[in-house]
Amino acid sequence: MRKLRTNELDRISTEEYKRTTKTPLIVVLDNIRSCNNIGSVFRTSDALLIEGIHLCGITATPPNKEIHKTALDAEKSVPWTYFERTEDSVQKLKAEGYQVFAIEQVEKSVMLPDFKVKETDRLALVFGNEVKGVQQQVVNICDGAIEIPQFGIKHSFNISVSAGIVLWDLFKKFRY
Repeated sequence: MRKLRTNELDRISTEEYKRTTKTPLIVVLDNIRSCNNIGSVFRTSDALLIEGIHLCGITATPPNKEIHKTALDAEKSVPWTYFERTEDSVQKLKAEGYQVFAIEQVEKSVMLPDFKVKETDRLALVFGNEVKGVQQQVVNICDGAIEIPQFGIKHSFNISVSAGIVLWDLFKKFRY
């Protein structure tokens, strides 16, 4: 077995990416402090053909060399929009027909393995600040919450890890 070379990966161009059918998911980043986390979410979103990203509050926006370090140009392929207030993003998405879910540990959350999607669903997922999580006022206006089961002491993932877990799971549920 040998590792594949870059030219063997069948990568598509940015133009082809923009024309490709997307996974009906919007990622909402609620006051993310780390540009490395933001860049990682862009890169994961590119890999899984996510529709777009809403960057909210203190979340940095491209162009930004710290985001670019981990995004590796995914910030150029994945469409993004900035909102000063996360609530404005959530309200806009709901008005456009998206169901919005906080990725958070809250009462009555649905565990990720139990979360079902239909082919016709359009979902938005709110990922919160590295320390405080999704703001309570944002949780209050979401349609629900999805929780990643955790079994250790911390019960806490890095936001880029949470995004990877949830986006991959939902990508599989939409595509397979």
